[in-house]
This record gives sequence, C-alpha cells and structure tokens, in this order.
Amino acid sequence: MKQAIWSAAMLSIVSASVVFAQAETPRIDQRQANQERRIDQGIASGQLNEREAARLSNQQEHINNLEDKAKSDGVVTKKERARIRHAQDRTSRHIARQKHDRQQR
Repeated sequence: MKQAIWSAAMLSIVSASVVFAQAETPRIDQRQANQERRIDQGIASGQLNEREAARLSNQQEHINNLEDKAKSDGVVTKKERARIRHAQDRTSRHIARQKHDRQQR
C-alpha cells in the first residue's frame, strides 16, 4: 500500500514539474497564425507575388525560431517576449506594405 501511495505521489510531482517546464505562449502563437493567414490571403488575392511571399514567410520562420529558442529553457522572459513582439511588429508592417504596393503577380 505504501508503495502505491509513494508511486502516485512521485508521479504527480514529476507530471506537475513537466507542466511547469513548458512555456506557454498563446498570444504569440495566435499572432503568428494571423500573420501567416494574412500572407496566404495576399497570395490568393494576387496582392503578393512569389518573391514577396517567400521573404515574408522567411521572416515568419525567423520569429518561430526566436520563440523556440526562448522556450528552450522552459521559461519565456519578459525580455524574450518583447524581442518576439518587436519582430512580429516589424513583420506585420512588412506584410501590410507588400500587400498594398502596386506590384502584382
């Protein structure tokens, strides 16, 4: 009986530490999805040509890499969040500019 209680206690401690070790970034993930959707809409509507879309997709990939690096130690600090947010702001401006320039496919 003691063994079962001890095993259950250890399992709950280990599972709780795993949950806390994972850094959650729902706002960053949602914004990334929105920006990727904007790029896809620009491609579909013809507002973005292939070269522009590729460049914007590379910027999105860079942001994903920043996020992965920030999550690697299990905690995303305020400084890391600010850096990611700044990169997202910059990419968002680039998406808007490229979608509204006069270039077509």
